[in-house]
Amino acid sequence: MLPQLVTEIPGPRSRELAAELRRYESRNVTYVSEHFPVFWERAAGANVWDVDGNRYLDLTAAFAVAGLGHTQEAIRAAATDQLGQLFHGMGDVHPTELKVRLCRELSRWTYEAWSDGKESGKTILTNSGSEAVEAALKTAFMATGKPGVLGFAGAYHGLGYGSLAASGIPYFHRPFHGQLPHLGTWLPFPRAGQDDEREKAFATQLEALLKKESSSLGAIIVEPIQGRAGDVVPPDWFLPLLRKAANQHGLLLIFDEIYTGFYRTGKRFAADHWDVVPDLICLGKALTGGFPLAAAVGKTKVMDAWPESPGEALHTSTFLGNPLGCRMALASLAEMERLDLPDIIAHASRTLALALQELGEIKPPAIRWGELRGRGLMRGLELL
Repeated sequence: MLPQLVTEIPGPRSRELAAELRRYESRNVTYVSEHFPVFWERAAGANVWDVDGNRYLDLTAAFAVAGLGHTQEAIRAAATDQLGQLFHGMGDVHPTELKVRLCRELSRWTYEAWSDGKESGKTILTNSGSEAVEAALKTAFMATGKPGVLGFAGAYHGLGYGSLAASGIPYFHRPFHGQLPHLGTWLPFPRAGQDDEREKAFATQLEALLKKESSSLGAIIVEPIQGRAGDVVPPDWFLPLLRKAANQHGLLLIFDEIYTGFYRTGKRFAADHWDVVPDLICLGKALTGGFPLAAAVGKTKVMDAWPESPGEALHTSTFLGNPLGCRMALASLAEMERLDLPDIIAHASRTLALALQELGEIKPPAIRWGELRGRGLMRGLELL
């Protein structure tokens, strides 16, 4: 029997809650219209149920957070156990062993893996991806003494003032232009499929900019595959070119893999598709599977640009290294290693592509689209 089609979205309870939310939440935050929002109530795997009992297939993985599925069993068990022991610690004063273990794991997953154990990494844990980006930007300034950042059009790095200043989406900049620090210089983000002439033109433009801004630029920040801009995959020459330019001009290369990290694109990190190693990498979202915890991880020699704490940290927060988040992250990382995720994602990606192809062959077409972009299960469908 086919499932009954839902014809009333949002349902009556969602509409009631939306009206109440509009009364008490800043109207800027949640988009409210005839069809939005649908209020989630519970989730499992790839399925989400709303407050009216409707079930949905979550093709977003909840903004790429539920990489192992919603309420994944091992992560849920770890969280439940930790809640019975300790769910707050004083992260920069009286940390937990869990913070030590997570920082060690992030080193192993990044710089130790990339260097076959010859190099290690150090971590600043944060509460959000935006904070992780700002920690990376601060680190770059500590290491180079230069405040300027080269970013890319369409880039989304978060909405805190530091991360926003490095982002490349005018919509988010415009209302705060008068308050934003002037950190960023932007170049176009090239798309896969562009020819050799485009590579030469971009390389020339990049070199001219880096020479012109040599006294102020200290870092390049980039999403290896752009997310919010529409799952845009760059040409194969792009990241190697940025790595070479950063080396030549003494800049730090920062990869924002908050969205793309932890096998979202089929590889452990999106940069692994091009075998390019950054000086700093920002991680979050799928790191815990659902708890607000993120990280800026850098090469040890880069992170050691920070001074030793004299008892008052220069960069910290109340919830830094939260034990519940650390425990969930450790469980998430362990599950990712246990599973054969590259093969699973490759199979699922092929299945998705075939299903979309079949959908496109229906006459008359059920959906009209232009380009299918992305890698692995990070996919964007351009609707016409």
